[in-house]
Amino acid sequence: MTGNAQCRLILSIATILFLGFMPARAQQAPDPHQVPVMDGEAGPCSVSFIVTDVKGTPVYDARIKVHIAYGFAGVRRLDLEAATNVDGKTEIKGLPKKVKGEVLYFNAMQGNLRGTYTYDPVTSCDSGKGTIILTESATSPAAQ
Repeated sequence: MTGNAQCRLILSIATILFLGFMPARAQQAPDPHQVPVMDGEAGPCSVSFIVTDVKGTPVYDARIKVHIAYGFAGVRRLDLEAATNVDGKTEIKGLPKKVKGEVLYFNAMQGNLRGTYTYDPVTSCDSGKGTIILTESATSPAAQ
């Protein structure tokens, strides 16, 4: 093989290797308006939330937590947490229809803002829509 042919062969191999490591297409940034969904996989109920501050402005990255005791004598336990998108929205699905204590308390927080939503899965299983309005908390987040 001549020097010119070797050079072309090496260049061809390098090009093939380089192109093989390039992504097929550029990755798209996630849609900030897509509603995050948390699935508890414990039943047929769900609730969609919108979280706002007292002025009605949607709160981004608010954390909504719920503790669920269900099943015979409430022996099954489930702790879920979901975060809101830029529109203050999130959904939690897969909730049991019967829970110990009959209602669930969803606690939302973002920084020193707090709010709660009470949900009855028996009456709202198919149409759960909740609004949580966050207000200033007298207790600092570090103290909790």
